[in-house]
Amino acid sequence: MSFATDLSNKINELQYNTLPADAVHWAKVGILDTVGVTIAGAAEDATRILLGVSGSSSGPSLVFGHARRIGALDAALVNGTASHALDFDDCNNTLGGHPSVPILPALFALADETGATGKDFIAAYVAGFEAECKLSMVVNFYQYTKGWHPTTTIGVFGSAAACAHLLKLSVEKTATALSIAASLAAGVKSNFGTMTKPLHVGHCARSGLFAALLARDGFTAGDKAFEHKQGYFEVFNGAGNYDASKAIPAWAKPLDITRPGIAIKSYPCCGSTHPAIDCMLELAQKHNLKPEQVARIDSWTHTRRLEHTNRPDPQSSLDAKFSVQYTLARALKDRTVKLEHFEGDNWKDPATRAILPKIHVATYTTEQFPADNHFGAEVKVTLTDGRVVSTKTDQALGRSVDKPLPAEMLKAKFDNCAARALSTDNVARLYAAIQDFENAKDVREIAALAAGKGGPQRVAA
Repeated sequence: MSFATDLSNKINELQYNTLPADAVHWAKVGILDTVGVTIAGAAEDATRILLGVSGSSSGPSLVFGHARRIGALDAALVNGTASHALDFDDCNNTLGGHPSVPILPALFALADETGATGKDFIAAYVAGFEAECKLSMVVNFYQYTKGWHPTTTIGVFGSAAACAHLLKLSVEKTATALSIAASLAAGVKSNFGTMTKPLHVGHCARSGLFAALLARDGFTAGDKAFEHKQGYFEVFNGAGNYDASKAIPAWAKPLDITRPGIAIKSYPCCGSTHPAIDCMLELAQKHNLKPEQVARIDSWTHTRRLEHTNRPDPQSSLDAKFSVQYTLARALKDRTVKLEHFEGDNWKDPATRAILPKIHVATYTTEQFPADNHFGAEVKVTLTDGRVVSTKTDQALGRSVDKPLPAEMLKAKFDNCAARALSTDNVARLYAAIQDFENAKDVREIAALAAGKGGPQRVAA
């Protein structure tokens, strides 16, 4: 059998009634968080431009945060881009990227077109999540380090797997969908800090849905799309840089959605900056630090994460989301890092930018953290009076099930995001509906609550 067929067998075996309770719980957490950040991201320029270019079709699928309905493929593209536009969406340590946004915008678009129960939707989501994460074990972290964007170069298979599952495709047609997706995988890190990064996700969500729909209707693809000498593994990784034997034996041992689980972001910026932000917030609050008291800030993160976050002079709001220097400065000055810090021209704030030259970043050593930990950070602040204060963390709050974001913080984040397009009453109704997601007879009734009346709003600069 081919790799695609082996993976498809596992995908098709996964059913709602075999899911452990914690998998259902974390699936609802992922759905809640993704719906919230998608509604908030609907107001971003990237989403607005894309909707203008690609949203002319009419159809059954909702554009989250808007009152418009368009074709399913276009909705997956637009909502997928919106879901990642703020870089506020969830992460996963196995994937080395964002697991839910390649999948859920495609599933919601498909469910709007075909209908689905809450149980079937959750099972499809978990199947797609597991497929992309176990495939990550084969190819990462080589892809991540080389410069591919794993959220999309791997996530496209999560999208295809989830959509095939919701469509109840056979093993053979699911394998075809995965093989089609191998030719649609794309995304390079050179576009981080621009509108093209969230476009990666929109394209990925659309491509996975597209692959599943094509396979459903009899489209063909190579049966060795992964392991062929010119297939996905060799082209994206190259000989010696992948291990195809890892994925299948690890399937559901445990399900990745339960461990290491979904990492929920506390801050609307690149997750690689979050452990350093946590450290700075701890120091600022514990020692009542003021910017004028600070002579120097030293920050250490993993080399893999510093490579795309060492941006001492960000030149746009999107660029600032990937600047560990900017986010540390905001944490010191404002004692928080929030959506408004990346709105309009707020990235130019003179008081924040005055702190940037004081910040010095470097990669941490094995004396600071174990070699296998690339989620930690250490921050040291030298004050003008000569005092030095420092702290470190193994991982940011919310990064794994071992350090989850408290439920009240998750709800506060959802409420803040959804309120950008929905009334207070609708925010509450949508939150309650997602809490009971598995009992939904038709997911379209839940998705309809994410429709904005006047269109989503951005916070003024």
